[in-house]
Amino acid sequence: MAVFVEVDHIDRVFKLPDGGEYIALKNIDLHIHKGEFVSLVGHSGCGKSTLLNILSGLDQPSAGGIVLEGRQVTEPGPDRMVVFQNYSLLPWLTVRQNIELAVDQVLQKHPKPVRRRLVDHHIELVGLQKAADKRPGQISGGMKQRVAIARALAIRPKLLLLDEPFGALDALTRGGLQEQLMQICQEHEVTCVMVTHDVDEALLLSDRIVLMTNGPEAHVGQIVEVPFPRPRERMEVVKHPNYYSLRNEIVYFLNQQKRAKQHKAKPVVAVAANGLEKVNLELGLIPLTDCAPLVVAKEKGLFEANGLSQVTLNREPSWNAIADGVTSGRLDAAMMVAGMPLGLTLGYGNQRPVPMVTALTLSRNGNAITVSRRLYDQGVRSLADLKAAIDRRPDQVHTLAAVHPTSMHNLLLRYWLASGGIDPDRDVSVTVIPPAQMVSNLKAGTIDGYCVGEPWNVRAVQEGVGVVMAIDHDIWPGHIEKVLGVTEAWANQYPKTHLALVKALLEACEYCDDPRNREEIIDLLARPEYVGADPGYLRQGFLGPYDRGDGRKPESILHYNQFFTDKANCPDVTEAVWIMTQMARWGITPFPRNWLEVAERIKRTDIFGQAARELGLLDIGRDRHPIQLFDGIPFNPDHPLDYLERLAIKRDLRIEEIPLDALKA
Repeated sequence: MAVFVEVDHIDRVFKLPDGGEYIALKNIDLHIHKGEFVSLVGHSGCGKSTLLNILSGLDQPSAGGIVLEGRQVTEPGPDRMVVFQNYSLLPWLTVRQNIELAVDQVLQKHPKPVRRRLVDHHIELVGLQKAADKRPGQISGGMKQRVAIARALAIRPKLLLLDEPFGALDALTRGGLQEQLMQICQEHEVTCVMVTHDVDEALLLSDRIVLMTNGPEAHVGQIVEVPFPRPRERMEVVKHPNYYSLRNEIVYFLNQQKRAKQHKAKPVVAVAANGLEKVNLELGLIPLTDCAPLVVAKEKGLFEANGLSQVTLNREPSWNAIADGVTSGRLDAAMMVAGMPLGLTLGYGNQRPVPMVTALTLSRNGNAITVSRRLYDQGVRSLADLKAAIDRRPDQVHTLAAVHPTSMHNLLLRYWLASGGIDPDRDVSVTVIPPAQMVSNLKAGTIDGYCVGEPWNVRAVQEGVGVVMAIDHDIWPGHIEKVLGVTEAWANQYPKTHLALVKALLEACEYCDDPRNREEIIDLLARPEYVGADPGYLRQGFLGPYDRGDGRKPESILHYNQFFTDKANCPDVTEAVWIMTQMARWGITPFPRNWLEVAERIKRTDIFGQAARELGLLDIGRDRHPIQLFDGIPFNPDHPLDYLERLAIKRDLRIEEIPLDALKA
């Protein structure tokens, strides 16, 4: 279906008297189809009316734009009409005259008799024939609202905008007007966007309900599809088997936002130089090609430029050591596998939950699935071949390795196997091994393959012990890979230091994605205190063609390691929810009933946005759209449980409420 109204990554920033800024709306991305009725629901202050004003042209976005039928909206126009809660009628004009004023202004090219018939038709449409010659002071509130609706519809707008139009009316009047509005919109194929606080009203009238998060930086938190058939009768809607589950889902979302609003960091006082609370930091990294942003920030003086005078990079032996170092306080922060902040917050492996925060994605892509040369020579050259080999010899256990339970390596390896009909817990054995030990275990024959980052796939190929079966681009190109992770307690205690750290690493990410810098970066990574690998291993994929070791010509792969381009760095709630579905799928963590609250609490887009703005970089979030991997199964972030139900191979799902405020930060 063609898009009728496109809300294209809208931001709205208001200037404050003290020179500061208030970001009311952030990265609002929404497509509305012709004849659709969309409701905006959220707590007061979430920017619903601000968005409606931008749609009408009464206000302008600070970034992004509105496109209506292929044309950008830059000012008010007769193709859009707003119905306000306060009616906005001229008190000295009658009902008929209030409607005529709008019709005569907008449709003045039409003959006068045509305009009169149009006015009469809409007066009749809202049942006000007997009150047509009365002034607003002589009619009830419900009748005034009907006049406002008739006036809006009479000019034949392409888009009807309703700002809590029934909020001040009694229940009986409101119910009658809702019924009339539904009938009018359906008969005339009117496209509507309505702001409301009334959940039942939204369910009755809407095709979709857009749930907004709290301000500042309010954004689309969830979109609820309303499946009730049209035409609708109020009692039939209430009796629909999905009515109360949808109502509970919306109320649950609003309660999550209420809790999030109550959660505030404790105030802190800067005690160190440069206005930062702490300037000496211990950061953890793993010897992988995608530790490049940390190395660049250190070696190019970006930490110091942002006020962090003494930053020590600690090369850690494993991802477990990274997790232990950050949660124990030995490390201030670290590069982490994408799922680690989520897993630590949810208490993966039955560990004590530790609330975490990530305000920066450090890298995307960079992984591969490698199998032993022995297995390859036996004819296992594809996922289907591996499935056939397992079926031929069910008594022979194939052992594959990933680097951490919460890593994308583990989740993508399991997803890849399951898509080929291989149960990763029953048909094969998946074990955890630190990245630097992968090649030696493959040589020794203790594992048959693995999923890991570079340079450990390239090294296996170059040493003749492995063949790359698949890379990220074959499974999910552009996926999140490494993030900056800190505990929530640390982020609350050192907010200015945290911001400075994000800024330094964001600058480093930009530097890393400039091809002109990559030869220099390879030399830095090759140092023994960092990756300590032969530069030839580091170059493949990072700068030069990639050799899979299968006899084919090495291929040039765009963004095999991606650090900055294509909005790589902004924390993405959609990706976080997908990761949580996969961890729940394999029994690593329960799936949180309050999944959005968990994701929003961990993924700090506000900190990222402030860092980007202070650096003069574009503060643009990632697109909010379904994710689809190579097998074609779409993941809709608004319906993660439906997605989990569609997956054929999985463990028994645990769905639990995660009491974030009860967790010790």
